[in-house]
Amino acid sequence: MADKPSRRHEPHLRVEKPRDRLLARPAHRYPVTEHCNGEQFFNTAVPARDLGQVFTWLRNRQPSRWPGWVENEKFTLPPERHSTQIRDWRVTFINHATMLLQIGPYNLLTDPVWSERVSPFSYVGPRRVRAAGVALQDLPPIDVVLLSHNHYDHLDLATLKWLERRDHPQIVTGLGNAALLHANGIRHVSELDWWHHITHGDMKIHFVPAQHFSGRGLRDRDMSLWGGLWVQTSAGAMFFAGDTGYGPHFREIRERLGKPRLALLPIGAYEPYWFMGPVHMNPDDAVKAHQDLDADVSVAIHFNTFQLTDETIDRPVRDLAEALQKHGVEPARFVVLKEGEGKVL
Repeated sequence: MADKPSRRHEPHLRVEKPRDRLLARPAHRYPVTEHCNGEQFFNTAVPARDLGQVFTWLRNRQPSRWPGWVENEKFTLPPERHSTQIRDWRVTFINHATMLLQIGPYNLLTDPVWSERVSPFSYVGPRRVRAAGVALQDLPPIDVVLLSHNHYDHLDLATLKWLERRDHPQIVTGLGNAALLHANGIRHVSELDWWHHITHGDMKIHFVPAQHFSGRGLRDRDMSLWGGLWVQTSAGAMFFAGDTGYGPHFREIRERLGKPRLALLPIGAYEPYWFMGPVHMNPDDAVKAHQDLDADVSVAIHFNTFQLTDETIDRPVRDLAEALQKHGVEPARFVVLKEGEGKVL
């Protein structure tokens, strides 16, 4: 770990933030379901956190000290296309919840974030402590973006606008997110409810449940839907959990859709667990989710880039190693990649 150097040549996005409507209240109406009252969405397994819990957390926070800047190791850039065969897969960890998935001839990105801060403002809010593992301009052409929900560390408008200008990718996301994306010039958006799907080439892409929440301003809490994404191919399935607490939805996904060849599971942003646990998994939860899914291989995401909660920067990886040993899972079945590191499956 090193002191913060000059950022002139860092592979992340330094542009003026697109403006969000922080005081706007969306006026969408949706079908009433077990997770929607027609206007707002909610989790089915856990109650919503109340303001008293939020204030207790803020009043008693004891955040650890993260380094000001960490230099990444250098890795070979991903190829423009991995293969013409759908059975050939390659994954590259970019940062946080951003993963490049190369499934045969298709290139997919999960929750792409290249901005310096995950905040509505360019001058305040969680700031990255390391560069993205691959610079935006070094990304291969992107066909599909898998967008789990609208929090700033997952839906980064500046990055999405950059991708729109260069690649015009298909965005697959939950109900309620298209209006924000369209207002920022991002046109190719498919909004899905839980368990609904679209087809893109040889892939069937499902939006599946997660245990989380949404909101980007003061008046839009839970007015867009959060979830994970399941990409089904003739050569197996990929599951991106998005941002989620541990819950019964992992077993339900396994029962409905089968076991994934690859699962991307979050391991960070979990302390204090009494407050974060309902919406963020800790490493022990992630290993239990891996077992519920019966994934061939899981890869860790959602750690190491932005300090969102109170644990130290290195604790998620240490806790994951302990959880794997505790649950008798081989480390090769749940791997941690470094920023920019690729793995062929």
